[in-house]
Amino acid sequence: MIPPLTSAADLAALTDGDLRILDASWHLDGTPARPIFEQGHIPGAVFFDLEEISDRSDPLPHMMPTADQFGEQVGRLGVSETDRIVVYDTHGLMTAARAWWMFRAMGCDRVQVLDGGLPAWIRMGGALETGPAAPAPAEFKTDPRPEIIADVERVRAALESGAPVLDARAAARFAGSAPEPRPGLRAGHMPGAVNLPYGELLTPDGLMREPEAVEAAFAARGLGPDDRPITSCGSGVTAAVPLLALALLGREGVLYDGSWAEWGGRDDTEVVTGP
Repeated sequence: MIPPLTSAADLAALTDGDLRILDASWHLDGTPARPIFEQGHIPGAVFFDLEEISDRSDPLPHMMPTADQFGEQVGRLGVSETDRIVVYDTHGLMTAARAWWMFRAMGCDRVQVLDGGLPAWIRMGGALETGPAAPAPAEFKTDPRPEIIADVERVRAALESGAPVLDARAAARFAGSAPEPRPGLRAGHMPGAVNLPYGELLTPDGLMREPEAVEAAFAARGLGPDDRPITSCGSGVTAAVPLLALALLGREGVLYDGSWAEWGGRDDTEVVTGP
């Protein structure tokens, strides 16, 4: 298994014939990411659409697709499960972590996130390519790992037992003092959840903080080295950032796929406010 992060310099030096680079950018405000990809992306990259590669029959946003759907759609991007996959986004390090986790949930181990994303690549002086990608199709064989995906009942059981649940949303949204960006959701958080805004794990340049700082952030939330937390956020995207940080430490967690889009929109889930 390769390290979960790679640097822009290391990516530029890779000459592997099986290297596949994916842009997994997505914008909460609805800004289409594909046109931005076509305006400039890392040479050889293809666009990994978090909206399309999802369970479109589920009313919740970008939920994990079935293994068959994932394999088919990723195969159309020219990616095989044996390839060396590097995922990035235009934010720095945000939505790429979701794509990284999706590949891990489908049994793929040779997947990394570009630390600092496209901004780090540009700062290094990396070249850009424009226009749409036209990859040759490949076959992607999945080997799902359902144990790293949590549904609402598993989260409810964890909260009742006192197992760690981390909420990666901003502190104001966690406290309920800021409104949710999606209509119809209650403000606040799950009783017993602990707030770890994903941005606290990153530098101002969008790089993952050093392992010591990452470890300290988890320890400050009461997590020990043997804990396997469930992570949550607004819709299951930035919840993958703490999981990426855990992987940097050689540890693993579980992602609540429905996240606050599900919990905050149900009438049978308890919501509390305050820090």
